Amino acid sequence: MVHDHASPSRNWFDQGGAAYAHFRPEYPDALAHWLAAESPDRTLAVDVGCGNGQLTLQLARHFDRVLGLDPSAEQLAHATAHPRVAYARAPAEQLPAEDGSVSLVTAAQAAHWFDLPRFYAEVRRIGKPGAGLALISYGVLRLDDPLDQRFQQFYASEIGPFWPAQRRLVDSGYASLPFPFEEKQAPALEIRKHWQLPELLGYIGTWSAVRSAREAGHEALLQRFAIDLAGLWGDPAQRRQVCWPLHMRWGTL
Repeated sequence: MVHDHASPSRNWFDQGGAAYAHFRPEYPDALAHWLAAESPDRTLAVDVGCGNGQLTLQLARHFDRVLGLDPSAEQLAHATAHPRVAYARAPAEQLPAEDGSVSLVTAAQAAHWFDLPRFYAEVRRIGKPGAGLALISYGVLRLDDPLDQRFQQFYASEIGPFWPAQRRLVDSGYASLPFPFEEKQAPALEIRKHWQLPELLGYIGTWSAVRSAREAGHEALLQRFAIDLAGLWGDPAQRRQVCWPLHMRWGTL
């Protein structure tokens, strides 16, 4: 019998900004700690493409002020307030910060959408000498087998055609992006969660590829995957390990 937690009558894949904020995995605390330690000072950090502010809030633990910027009003509407954080709607190519005022610029899971030459010009304009730039992404999640086998099939062959072309940049850890800064090796980090089945399916439901598949009329493909995964998972309330490798291009001005 299939648990109704993943039955076709329940639509796991109709998600908006609130779901994105709820299900997206948090970055490890070690990431913000390392970024702060590598910055020339802790006066001001700018998180570009901040979404709902996941990394922005973590930076606020280490910097006097953090500016979270995103072009999406919906994402910013679900960002969590913090006394040291100011959010603003702005594109990556027009950063509302003063010349030479910023100690750190981050872009987490966002740089593949930028006009990079214009973004890099803005980074050089607002960054103070020695300021850091971090382009951060996390790769394809990993589960324990046999769950991982079914997930990887879904990711590569079933939902794969619905990803935008930019997704390949994320999966490669931005390795092919031009990066005209003095580059330094970043530490090996990962995101690790212990999720119930509804949390994993809720996260998958935030993917742009899932939205594209639904809009193209492929709801059955998504529901079939949810049912298959539920059959392999067992009790949907059981927590299982989910890991994402973290990738970073790090450089200084």
